[in-house]
Amino acid sequence: MSDQSENVSRGAVLYLSHGGGPLPLLGDEAHKEMIALLKKVTPVLGNPSAILVISAHWEEDKPTVTSGVSPSLIYDYYGFPEESYAIEYPAPGAPMLAGKIFDLLKSHGIDASLTDQRGFDHGLFVPLKIMYPDANIPCVQLSLVKSLRPDEHIRIGKALVGLLEENVLVIGSGFSFHNLRAFFAPPTKETQAMNEAFEQWLIDTCSSRQLSESERERRLINWESAPAARYCHPREDHLLPLHVCYGIAGSAARQVFRFEIMKKKASAYLW
Repeated sequence: MSDQSENVSRGAVLYLSHGGGPLPLLGDEAHKEMIALLKKVTPVLGNPSAILVISAHWEEDKPTVTSGVSPSLIYDYYGFPEESYAIEYPAPGAPMLAGKIFDLLKSHGIDASLTDQRGFDHGLFVPLKIMYPDANIPCVQLSLVKSLRPDEHIRIGKALVGLLEENVLVIGSGFSFHNLRAFFAPPTKETQAMNEAFEQWLIDTCSSRQLSESERERRLINWESAPAARYCHPREDHLLPLHVCYGIAGSAARQVFRFEIMKKKASAYLW
């Protein structure tokens, strides 16, 4: 695992690769590097007053925000040990923050919705149980939009820039490599090369200070043109939380983390 480091102040934005279902919480050896990363990066983030998670596991017709006071957990994975359906993460909701997010989106011409019925899915509680095990920081989730348009998700992020002034930690919870079949197929030189080529493109795109912001945004919008893009992301749901993060941050990532999950190269980005 390697990284490029700078100190980070308030209002951090983090895109992370959250691993396979609940496996990071079950002692899975193939998630060792990811767990080490999350434990390493948490102290750098300071003490956020609240956490907003954009999860790859929630899509709606329009961006939707959880507004419940005490959201339950959604065990949105299948075929895992019984203990994985008894995981607890009783973080409080943040109705006032949810309302602010809703207002920011509406004020930028983005139709949005609030829901006090939906709970927190594993895109939130798996990484946060590692990062903030006391579950005492108020959390809200923001959905992706079913269109899966990269430009739309960058625009959503741009509408939420104001959150950085309020000591809110924004987490895009996805996976920089998300080809489920590939996780269970024997790796070959060709598939490893494709995984590495896309990772390098993504690292360059998110962190190179040689790129103008208009060029960085253009690359992210046209991500399908990247090497092996559709091999690494047959469906882009796990990549698009990154686009929201970039929309909020609007700059090159301050830190890049490279690691392995389930024998695949993956990365995380901190602004």
